[in-house]
Amino acid sequence: MPSLEQLSSGPRVTVRRSGAPDPKGRCVVYWMQRAQRALDNPALDLAVEQANALNQPLVVFFAPVPFYPGANLRHYAFLAQGIPDTSERARKRGIGFVLRRHPEHSLLRFCEEVKASLVIGDENPMREPSHWRKTAAKRLRLPLWTVDADVIVPSRLLEKEQYAAQTIRPRLRQRLEQFLTPPHNPKAKVEWEKPRGLHALPDDGSFDITEDWKGLDRSVQPVDSFRGGTSEALKLLHHFVTQKLAHYSGRHGNPEVDGTSRLSPYLHFGQIGPHTVALAVEQAKAPRKAKDDFLDQLITWRELSVNFVHFNPLYDSIASAPDWAQRTLSNHARDRRPVAYSPQQLEQAETGDELWNAAQRQMLHAGWMHNYMRMYWAKKILEWSVSPAGAYQMAVYLNDKYFLDGRDPDGYAGIAWAIAGKFDRPWFERPIFGTIRYISGNAARKKFNADKYIEQMRDPAGLRRRPEMSGR
Repeated sequence: MPSLEQLSSGPRVTVRRSGAPDPKGRCVVYWMQRAQRALDNPALDLAVEQANALNQPLVVFFAPVPFYPGANLRHYAFLAQGIPDTSERARKRGIGFVLRRHPEHSLLRFCEEVKASLVIGDENPMREPSHWRKTAAKRLRLPLWTVDADVIVPSRLLEKEQYAAQTIRPRLRQRLEQFLTPPHNPKAKVEWEKPRGLHALPDDGSFDITEDWKGLDRSVQPVDSFRGGTSEALKLLHHFVTQKLAHYSGRHGNPEVDGTSRLSPYLHFGQIGPHTVALAVEQAKAPRKAKDDFLDQLITWRELSVNFVHFNPLYDSIASAPDWAQRTLSNHARDRRPVAYSPQQLEQAETGDELWNAAQRQMLHAGWMHNYMRMYWAKKILEWSVSPAGAYQMAVYLNDKYFLDGRDPDGYAGIAWAIAGKFDRPWFERPIFGTIRYISGNAARKKFNADKYIEQMRDPAGLRRRPEMSGR
């Protein structure tokens, strides 16, 4: 069995508060936030190994709060749908699961109640969660380790911000053999027994975690197009690798065809991990090219996005643009726009571009949008806004408010690519965009059946429903 020093020195682990476990402690606490799963979770696995090394039980502490920036009822409903699955899977591994919510969300108080010996949590490169982890490290009187559980190659091994897919791709590939390995999912040797009197909310889905949260934005309603939970993610993954993957190379770029995995909301909430997805793809019966094309999206582009947010504090601002993009956008900031739509017109899909409106309706009613349309969607916001900075802010606002996979490195990197030239190179000069890559409606229509896509997005009720596993 590895020693405590060996467990804390792995490349995924950040020791935020050092020291020996509390000798008076009775259990190990896993502070669950980003990695909301009990399957193939490197952070939870490390917590199990640590608890086993101490011959103590392990308990998951999960306490949603209503003040995460941009989060609303749609996001919390999806999160809550995943709780019963996670708690059940944890218990099958001998791990306790305690659900609380704001205002009873204090990690410090919980650790005192259960007499924790140390705390292990997951990593999150986003600004607010990163601050929470730093604050916890200052206030806890126990060791605190966090684990980079939602990427395949630990972010810190890349050392600095990578500027394009071609720079990060070889760095990731040379480490895949080391890190793309099947997780162990170890069981706890000492099964958790809930102390008498310890407060915990029902985790079987019978309790509304948002009840009485007066400040919560309830204007954005939940959708049925996705249902949260690890089991739901595994069903989608199985359908993808058995029915879609073989045709991925030819279909994934066509928004009117159901050719993608649709796993991004589950990856965002950590209800499925990238290891699970990548290993399932590798084991599938599909052409090597299809596998490589998908894995390039899952690993290269997704981890480039995480790297961007991890190393660039300006990730949700146009200030994150490279120097050449800053100059060209500044030079064309006063160019006349063909039309300038108000924020309300954009939000309600009331522009003169039916293709753009269709994409916005997909966002509004399905909580998701095909990746190609996300690029077109963001670039048109730049074209129709009075300033590049205003366009960027509008795209971030809509991304965070309506997407189930919003408030995520992938979303911010996509906006930075489309509007601010991030990860791209200068193209031909044109009004408004300068040398930022441009996508026209005519070019989009040549790429796929735009009329079919527009027709598919006309029915809000249909958009809210989950597609049948046999296809759209």
